[in-house]
Amino acid sequence: MASRRPWMLLLCCLAAAGVVLQGRAQPDNKGFISIDCGLSGETGYVDDTTKISFLPDKGFIDTGTNHNISAEYVTPTMAKTWYTVRSFAGAGTRNCYTLRSLVSGLKYIIRARFKYGNYDGLDLLPVFDLYIGVNYWHPVNISGPTVRTILEAIVVVQDDFVQVCLVNTGAGTPFISALDLRPLKRTLYPEATAAQGLTLVNRLNFGLTNETFVVRYPDDTHDRIWSPYVDTVSWAEISTPQMVQTIDEDSYDVPSAVLRTAVMPRNVSGNIELTWLSKPTPTDPSPGYVIILHFAEVEVLRANALRELTIVLNDKPWYPFGIKPAYLYDVAAYKSSPFHYTQFNLSIQATGNATLPPIINAAEIFTVFPTTNLGTNSQDDVDVFFFYIIYFDRLNLKYTVLKNSTNLTAVQYLDLSNNNLIGSIPDTLSQLPLLTVLDLSGNQLNGSIPSGLLKRIQDGSLDLRYGNNPNLCTDGNSCQPHAKKKSKLTLYVAVPAVLLVVIVSVTMLLICLLKQNKQGSMDNSITPKNETIMSNSTLNNVGSDSSLRRLESRRFTYKELEMITNNFQQVLGKGGFGYVYNGFLEDGTQVAVKLRSHSSNQGVKEFLAEAQILTRIHHMNLVSMIGYCKDGEYMALVYEYMSEGTLQEHIEGTNRNGACLPWTHRLRIALESAQGLDYLHKGCNPPLIHRDVKATNILLNARLEARIADFGLSKAFNSNDTHVSTNTLVGTPGYVDPEYQMTMQLTDKSDVYSFGVVLLELVTGKPAILRVPVPVNIIQWARQRLAQGNIEAVVDTRMHGRYDINTVWKVADIALKCTAQSSVQRPNMADVVAQLRECIELENGHSRDDANNGFYTSSNNNDPNMSYDSYTTDQSTNVSPNNTSFEMEKCLMRVPTIPIGPAAR
Repeated sequence: MASRRPWMLLLCCLAAAGVVLQGRAQPDNKGFISIDCGLSGETGYVDDTTKISFLPDKGFIDTGTNHNISAEYVTPTMAKTWYTVRSFAGAGTRNCYTLRSLVSGLKYIIRARFKYGNYDGLDLLPVFDLYIGVNYWHPVNISGPTVRTILEAIVVVQDDFVQVCLVNTGAGTPFISALDLRPLKRTLYPEATAAQGLTLVNRLNFGLTNETFVVRYPDDTHDRIWSPYVDTVSWAEISTPQMVQTIDEDSYDVPSAVLRTAVMPRNVSGNIELTWLSKPTPTDPSPGYVIILHFAEVEVLRANALRELTIVLNDKPWYPFGIKPAYLYDVAAYKSSPFHYTQFNLSIQATGNATLPPIINAAEIFTVFPTTNLGTNSQDDVDVFFFYIIYFDRLNLKYTVLKNSTNLTAVQYLDLSNNNLIGSIPDTLSQLPLLTVLDLSGNQLNGSIPSGLLKRIQDGSLDLRYGNNPNLCTDGNSCQPHAKKKSKLTLYVAVPAVLLVVIVSVTMLLICLLKQNKQGSMDNSITPKNETIMSNSTLNNVGSDSSLRRLESRRFTYKELEMITNNFQQVLGKGGFGYVYNGFLEDGTQVAVKLRSHSSNQGVKEFLAEAQILTRIHHMNLVSMIGYCKDGEYMALVYEYMSEGTLQEHIEGTNRNGACLPWTHRLRIALESAQGLDYLHKGCNPPLIHRDVKATNILLNARLEARIADFGLSKAFNSNDTHVSTNTLVGTPGYVDPEYQMTMQLTDKSDVYSFGVVLLELVTGKPAILRVPVPVNIIQWARQRLAQGNIEAVVDTRMHGRYDINTVWKVADIALKCTAQSSVQRPNMADVVAQLRECIELENGHSRDDANNGFYTSSNNNDPNMSYDSYTTDQSTNVSPNNTSFEMEKCLMRVPTIPIGPAAR
């Protein structure tokens, strides 16, 4: 018994620091926290409908008692989360759930659910208050035993944890049925700021006929709950089976399952009316309302048909002009400032020019509440911490002070070697979140290494040393220790709210006074090793190494990539595929290393497709792959370094020098990009359709020479076929061929359409989707102005007239032909190349005397007639088809002023 005392004392100390409970109270791999409040025990469950994992609330709160609702209020179709509640009778005025391991500065949905169900047998309906931290959120007014009350907020969390508190106001005992937390991107819901949170009033899905059908996870990746709004008497439902895309996904990211249905008035001359009353709260007698409306055309309109609508709120026009819903694209209408009315009468009406009635697909209505109160840091509440002592032969517990921190935050190095310890290793040690080294060598331990520690060893977060324990089994068949693998910590390091115990003496009990320095940041650097781990089953499903054996480029090991990138020190960019890192080869050649992230939404198929394509295609206007890495579970592509970043950055003026791109440079970039696409369509065997041509996938080197990049979505086709049928739609909103959207039949003319959008961006200096102030496609915007013969209203004013007006007209005309609705009316890329060469000749005649407007000339591109025929082609096999889901990829995220390598996916 005495021999077990050190373990017991150690575990008691760890339990005192809250380590064991915190180990269970973590977000899942989606960042979700889902708590079934009042659920007994320590085991959760998976919801049958959403497949979301729910946890009991032990570990999130230590007050209150568990109860079941009365059996008479249980129904067969009721979700399990409504069966139980946690009640806070006699538990004081304020009781708080603490949700940890969050990201400071990120936005989160917090959703609290309540169903009284007469759980206490008193038939007393309580009223109490909810707080988020120290900020008042909303009252909870339970109006009946069967009523389900759901409150939802969107807030910016200022620390690595957030508290949701139930406050007794003397009007009944607070209770709760369930508590959810869902992460959001920082760009979503710009109305939610550090100073202001949003409380959901209603989130409506129009166009459904089933009043019980709710859209949420997995259709909505953020697990928002979209409720049906059905009025079959006043409204007619319209819908489409096609995917509807979100233009403004950075702001609202509405799921296609919601946008593909809509309503319009049954009376074609009628309006869509929505009315509601303002609901004051004890802290806000005149709450501000934020209204977000979503419109997407889901019908193919007849020729000369026009759907154009206007929004009127309380007899005042919302916008001074009409809104034209875009086919299969969401157009969000919103105002940044809240409305303050006692009653809201919202009317969606057809404009005088419209030939069709108005529609609406979805709506979100919020009230705002202040979040400016700052709570006391949890460590400020306790100044004295006890450093427990364990007494036995020799103990050496070490701790580490985190970088930029003056407080001791967690045990990271635990040395229990050579202490004559006997017995088995407790699995509880695996729950020390920041422990990097555990030294158990030189003892008399027996049994096997616990599964929790084994998992920590395998994922690289723990270095376990257990040599010289002759009776210790490392697996079920042998008691011989395996060769120890070196591993390093690859987890986010967050500052915990409660300090862990640190033993600093053999015979003394020390009491130390610690003052917590205010620190809201966390170490955001992730060592890529953990980022790129994939299961062996995933690799086997795509052929593993066999798919890359044909590659001719250099094959790098993961260790070599670490050396090339100086341990992945400098991030050039980030996209859906993963991070892009700056690197240098042995000879000093600068490269860009695109490392596949384990959390990437781009699959192994895209990686293999891009690697295979780049190995067999060779053209000066396509980005060159120097090599690849497939080292076990690690995958990366190594590209030539493109110091001037993406074309989009130069169009926007966000490149490192912020200068406007001269027209002559734009022309040369257009020609070189067109030559790269022409080579894909005609010079490859088999030919390739890029499928994601856009300004962010055109990269520029130091000479501003253009390279087409990012071939993970490319599709091989037979030049004798008229099209390639696809199962899923891929591409980027604003660039996707509408004919491809409607038919799912892909042709090389789909790339031509996308390239036409790029040409318009070069002419106008504007993005593919303009917000003026509602989103509109650049094609529609330019066509309206060019139809009036007004080229000056289209061309980029930052060029200050330094161009030949005839050249600009010709390029604009090429762009409009490329973006014709019907693919048969579009030119092929060879025709585009020829016409752009004519434009360059025309512009050269205009600007021959203007040295400042000259071209950058490549040493290998002096011949303007050089084509893909000058380059050899690898006759390798077809690329495997990519049945990837529709990609809503945004602009490349880059560190300012740092040049970029290949476009990150």
